[in-house]
Amino acid sequence: MSQTQSDAEPQKIRGVFSSQEVRKVGTGTTTRKTIQKTFWFCEEKDDGSLEVQPLNSNYIPSGPKKNVAREAFLSHFAPEPELYMRSVYPKMREINKVVARAERYRANNELYSAEMEYGNALKVDVENVRANFGLGITYLERGENEKAQNVFTRLVKLDATFEEEHKHLFNEFGIKLRKNGMTDQAVKYYERALELAGQDENLLYNLARACLEKKDMARCLDFLFKALAINPRLEPALKFLHWLDGKGLVPEDKKKAVSALRSEFGENGRPAADAAPPAVPPPAAEES
Repeated sequence: MSQTQSDAEPQKIRGVFSSQEVRKVGTGTTTRKTIQKTFWFCEEKDDGSLEVQPLNSNYIPSGPKKNVAREAFLSHFAPEPELYMRSVYPKMREINKVVARAERYRANNELYSAEMEYGNALKVDVENVRANFGLGITYLERGENEKAQNVFTRLVKLDATFEEEHKHLFNEFGIKLRKNGMTDQAVKYYERALELAGQDENLLYNLARACLEKKDMARCLDFLFKALAINPRLEPALKFLHWLDGKGLVPEDKKKAVSALRSEFGENGRPAADAAPPAVPPPAAEES
């Protein structure tokens, strides 16, 4: 934690801290006390909350994050500036460079080079979310679904997968799962995303798309209506409903609700009077 002058804006807490826990080992007359020291990477958020994450054996922040009350943090966590500057900061910077290099390779369709770099990052931090996503997407782009399945299994267990900062990555990954025929995994993945990230119209829309491919029309429509309840002008969802209606896939008990939405918002998310009348492509042509 940095010391600043009283007239300067206080700096946010960011760095490595340690906590100690006294534990009893053994039983009876052999009982003894040991002190266990744990190192954490701590970062103060814009709202003033403090988030801590343990360091792994490679001195990389890894594993589940948790919020700690400021008073408890100041009482029980001790700063470790030397460890941060000597080991943690250089390693964090290096792994970010490796992942960024892998992402450039993937963007250039150099998929085997991308795989190698993502693998290098995961050797240091097996829970690195960007590296896991990138490796999974790389496998999906190469059609290696079995390898992608292994990454998928790891990702759905990591709460950090579905944090706001990774939203563009987890949306892309879910879409590619579905496009590669891994529909069951896509549904499970989106359901996990909704559980951790909260209700989001784009996630609900993509979940409806996956349910369509599973021919689960009841859930498909349910998720579409939930997406439109959040954003009644969500154009892909309105087009999707229009396409389903045109195919006779909307049951009678839902037709009134569909008609009401189309009457109020049109087929493209604009007021009906301004809605363009061209033919609507099937939802397979749309992405969100």
